[in-house]
Amino acid sequence: MSPNRGAPAPLAPPAPPGREGRRAKARVGRFGAMADWAQRHRWAALLLWVAVLAAVTLGSTAAGAAYKNNFALPGTDSQTATDLFTKHGSSQAGDSVEIVLKDTQGIDQPKAAVEKMLAEVEQLPGVAEVRSPYADAAAVSKDGTIGYATVTLDGKTEAVPKAQVAKIIETAQDIESGSLQVELGGEAVRGAEEKEAPIAEMAGIVAAVIILGLLFGSLVAAAVPLVTALFAVGSALGLIIFASHIFTIADFTPPITMLVGLGVGIDYALLIFYRYRQELTDGAEPDQATRKALDAAGRTVFFAGCTVIIALLGLVALGLGSLQGVALSLALTVLTTMAASLVLLPALLAILGKRIQRHVLKHAAKTEAKGKAEGRRWRALASAVQRRPLPALVAATIALLALSAPALGMRLGFADAGNDPKTMTSRQAYDLLTEGFGPGFNGPLIVLAQGDAAAGKTVSAALAKTEGVAAASPAVPSEDGALSTVFVYPTTKPQDKGTADLVHHLREDVAPKLEQDTGANVLVGGAVAGSQDFSETVAKRMPIFIAVVVGLSSLLLMMVFRSILIPLKAALLNLISIAAALGAMTLVFQHGLFGVQPGPIEAFLPVLIFAIVFGLSMDYEVFLVGRMHEEWERTKDHSLAVREGLASTGKVITAAGAIMIVVFGAFMLSADRMLQQFGLGLAVAILMDALVIRCLMVPALMQMMGKWAWWLPAPLARWLPKVTLEAPADSPPAAKVTAAP
Repeated sequence: MSPNRGAPAPLAPPAPPGREGRRAKARVGRFGAMADWAQRHRWAALLLWVAVLAAVTLGSTAAGAAYKNNFALPGTDSQTATDLFTKHGSSQAGDSVEIVLKDTQGIDQPKAAVEKMLAEVEQLPGVAEVRSPYADAAAVSKDGTIGYATVTLDGKTEAVPKAQVAKIIETAQDIESGSLQVELGGEAVRGAEEKEAPIAEMAGIVAAVIILGLLFGSLVAAAVPLVTALFAVGSALGLIIFASHIFTIADFTPPITMLVGLGVGIDYALLIFYRYRQELTDGAEPDQATRKALDAAGRTVFFAGCTVIIALLGLVALGLGSLQGVALSLALTVLTTMAASLVLLPALLAILGKRIQRHVLKHAAKTEAKGKAEGRRWRALASAVQRRPLPALVAATIALLALSAPALGMRLGFADAGNDPKTMTSRQAYDLLTEGFGPGFNGPLIVLAQGDAAAGKTVSAALAKTEGVAAASPAVPSEDGALSTVFVYPTTKPQDKGTADLVHHLREDVAPKLEQDTGANVLVGGAVAGSQDFSETVAKRMPIFIAVVVGLSSLLLMMVFRSILIPLKAALLNLISIAAALGAMTLVFQHGLFGVQPGPIEAFLPVLIFAIVFGLSMDYEVFLVGRMHEEWERTKDHSLAVREGLASTGKVITAAGAIMIVVFGAFMLSADRMLQQFGLGLAVAILMDALVIRCLMVPALMQMMGKWAWWLPAPLARWLPKVTLEAPADSPPAAKVTAAP
């Protein structure tokens, strides 16, 4: 938050020993004391971070990562089926890879080369068995030009090393010739294919440097927040590799961690650095400015970081497989960035303080000579909104609700090979199977009949006649004969709504009748059904998660601002910005806006985006409304408080928002559809929050609420502990009743 313009409070002069000296010392808050320590031990603090980063990087490199994509949900039909496959020795306990062959002269032409290749594949590590297309007429298309071999792995995709899958790909494609095309499909293949270089991360960093340079006009000043963020992200990435040996952490966690860590790290460091810069402009010496910045903006960062961590840890309680590990990793990243902002940043400011001070004062003198007042444009914007608060509020609300509307029809699921770039072998295998066998062949449902062989045959025959089913395979018994497995091929693509409807129809209508007729236990499983189970579980548990996060955050805001209306306003506006982000994601990725291939929204992204964006929105809320509250406490003039609050913080909020937007938006350059969705969702949410909500809707609502914005019923005021964001230097300690963080 910004210093009081009317009466900036200087640090008290050195006090004599005794009670007054102790009082003066007490006026430095915990964060100011932390800044003092970092400044006195600046080189030790810097070397400590360097040592931690080096140790974590070297140690994690030696240990290696142990990422696992586990989206198992105990209690669902798909997971129960998988457990039974494993228990009874069915080959379906392991996932499979399809080797798809196309020869315009017919796949019988290269039969000798294909069978030799399949024999080599069967001997490779990680392979349980191979079924040749020449041994199964159903594995060859009607025109005889396309066929497929099924390679059953000895475990689930997440348990099979990528190097082993890569060797299967290499061995299979070695026999390609002029007329013979060989492509490989399956989730294991998608995970093993080479990913592009991290151009998205680099583009985000470059864009952040440019914005920081334009904001501060100095390479040194611009480097301070960026260096702080890079130290934090580097340390967090190493710690996450260690954590992957203890917790189930998905392999897509590192890019998400870098995405969030860079955005949040630069954001937190920028808020503190901007306050430091303001203190220098007001005449404070560098060490004074650092203490004041940490005592003010440092508290805001601490509060905002804790809010993000609470929201992320709320995801752990949802019990959604490796999403719990992602949430823990992101919480660890936010914690690391917060620590870097509160410890490393003051040390860097102590080292570079004099140089930064000279630049800041020189820039301030030029601005003053031109007659430009700091924040004049933001003050003018606030005045315009205050003159007509209702039209500004209504226009902004209509725009955000219009952008949010598509989210009402959002369909959760997981991308499959049909969403991959056309250059990838998994996508080409998908297209060949669709061409030869129909769209549902890429996402078969695996129906398990727990009973005798006769029951399996009855189930297979009944499924083949079911509406929405293109074909059903003969029942395949397990090694002990206790189970029969039937592959069911829908008439629709794996991601189509028709396939989801078929899963429900089989479970709710077909399976109960078959169980009654055969006495067998019938379960519908497989990857497609498992993805649907995960998506529906997320949708079912999300309202509880939202209620818990919103409730805890609102309670914290109520303690900070001693108000009923401000927490309610903050919660509603944060939810609107998140809804707008989900609406934009639905328009682009589900409906195919801008030529993007249509498909579902990744099932875990809405809850992940909610947790991150809600916390970041609270960051801006505390920064802006806290400055308004500071002015209100000083003048008791509500209109002035609203105006000065936006004038003092508008520039840094939009700058911080711009940095996060370009960092998050850079992930649209990634070839990974999930990262594209994640980057777009976060970028849109921050854009709406930083510009529309903080610059228009919050000033309009605060003006309309008037002094009631700061109202808290007396009984509630007595019950709630008071949490202060700033400790006024001119107030004696005895007058404060606080529970400051």
